[in-house]
Amino acid sequence: MRVLIKTIALSTLLLLMSFPATLSADDHGSLVIVFKDGRRQTFAMNQITSIDFKAPAVVVYKDGRREKIMAEIVRIEFDTSGLGATMPTRAHYIGKWEVGDGNGHTFFITLDDDGVARKTIGVPHGTWTLVDGEARIAWDDGWHDVILKVASGKHEKRAFEPGKSFEEAPSNVTEARNTQSKPI
Repeated sequence: MRVLIKTIALSTLLLLMSFPATLSADDHGSLVIVFKDGRRQTFAMNQITSIDFKAPAVVVYKDGRREKIMAEIVRIEFDTSGLGATMPTRAHYIGKWEVGDGNGHTFFITLDDDGVARKTIGVPHGTWTLVDGEARIAWDDGWHDVILKVASGKHEKRAFEPGKSFEEAPSNVTEARNTQSKPI
């Protein structure tokens, strides 16, 4: 457990150090702590001085206030959308997406926060991860999809049949639209 806490602390420190050194007051990057029970707690990065991972973990704010984190931490996520990041973050893709099947029909893909993916046609279960600003989905039937933001500000779903890699030409490309009313 101590090794895990030290690893999380070191990773957090390295990620925080990778952000630009001069942040304006208008920057809105946030740190999201995901707990073992599924709860999420968000902290504005421009208000945090440090995170102490000694038991119990403590968030130290710039104004001196300290907040204990009593539950077990599963992971820490960084939302850098307010820091001028050019690639979409993981949070960008969470939700229900309306996509095409390549034959003129639409269906839905839901990407959950825990990495589970579901679809309304074919074998419904898969997993997803963020790679280079793209949501890459591996379906249990061997198909794999990518949902990505394209230059025009819209999104595409690219489908790859079993045996094809993400580097090959996709089997079909259709528009993808997030159906949830959150800024993406």
